[in-house]
Amino acid sequence: MELDLIYEDNHLLAINKPSGMLVQGDKTNDKCILDFAKAYIKKKYNKPGDVFIGLPHRLDRPTSGVIVLARTSKALERLNKQFHDKLVQKTYWAVVGNNPPEVEGTLVHYMTKSQEKNRSYAHKKVKKGGQLAELDYKLIGKSKLYNLLKITPKTGRHHQIRVQLSSIGCPIKGDIKYGFKRSNPDKSIHLHARTISFTHPTTKETMKFTAKAPNEVIWNVFKDIKA
Repeated sequence: MELDLIYEDNHLLAINKPSGMLVQGDKTNDKCILDFAKAYIKKKYNKPGDVFIGLPHRLDRPTSGVIVLARTSKALERLNKQFHDKLVQKTYWAVVGNNPPEVEGTLVHYMTKSQEKNRSYAHKKVKKGGQLAELDYKLIGKSKLYNLLKITPKTGRHHQIRVQLSSIGCPIKGDIKYGFKRSNPDKSIHLHARTISFTHPTTKETMKFTAKAPNEVIWNVFKDIKA
């Protein structure tokens, strides 16, 4: 597979991940973004031996969008710290069928997770073992059948956006795990990591990367939106 590169330097790679691809290997042994990134660097720079690629964050397999990889251990360490200290800003696009209760708003829940079911649950009240989950959403596009929401997460919980939108009656298109009525033919969901911004681990510049939405019928309805 040819990587959809957004940015590259000696310390970083930013890639627009296609939906359906793993970021990191799992029990399926399917090829993942890390595998393709290592092969790309090895071939382009004729690197002998193993190539280092570090993973400071993740995206769910059915989600598309921007992911940042570290090309050195020092870059990984510094990016990990930025994520830990909540200094990284991300936005997502989500296509939903139902109208949200308000044009824009903030969702606050306490989330629990079932490891066995690989599923999370949102609770309105404090729950034992629950973790605070918070995001902002804004309606930024409409078509005859669907709505486009811009999501700004304030926390990073397992399946957070998927669960919280479902909890207000707005499951993401294709996401049958969290309540959408049918799956997408390619098993994707219409959730896209649109932007990420952070401080470069060595130059200290502010970096912001934007990923184009997939070239697909529903996404293309909203292709002229710049948010």
